[in-house]
Amino acid sequence: MNAMDRPAHRALLVAALLARPAAAPWRDDPNRPLFAQIIAGRQLGEGCLPRDLGLGAGPFAALCGAYFPGPSPWLTGEAAERIPEWEDIQRLLLAHRARQSGGELWMANIVATACAGRDHLWQDLGLAGRDQLSRLMIANFPHLARQNTGDMKWKKFIYKQFCADEGIYVCPAPSCGACADHAKCFGPES
Repeated sequence: MNAMDRPAHRALLVAALLARPAAAPWRDDPNRPLFAQIIAGRQLGEGCLPRDLGLGAGPFAALCGAYFPGPSPWLTGEAAERIPEWEDIQRLLLAHRARQSGGELWMANIVATACAGRDHLWQDLGLAGRDQLSRLMIANFPHLARQNTGDMKWKKFIYKQFCADEGIYVCPAPSCGACADHAKCFGPES
């Protein structure tokens, strides 16, 4: 498949998942299209998530059964790299959760797992763009998302918040605006 076909293929995969008849409250959950995007990305071999999105086989089957009834999508992927701060990142995300969706715990676990990746967080999640990650953060972790007033790259922002909670300050300048690495944290993600 060439690069021009990828967006169309992704759109078909997402549409097929969203065509499945989910019951309330899952049908109208703002996470449903986001989970569809993550699963479609994984089906296309995008991102760093393992085949169960880092949830484990049982929770992944439960997520699919709730949001996309029918046969679970077949995903490929290696086991996720385990990072020592996984539980801390998950705890940070859950401390700021919206408490509006049953899928927020699953989403926190998936995002924490994707933080082990080497690319931008939206890429590690297998999303089509940063705008989808921003929607994910606002829908699931709005209190945390509102703190990203400078539009910092999401993975850097999550780690900055985690480090601040731990009393670790790594910015070599008194403010990010004066830091020599400002472009690395706030530049465009492409």
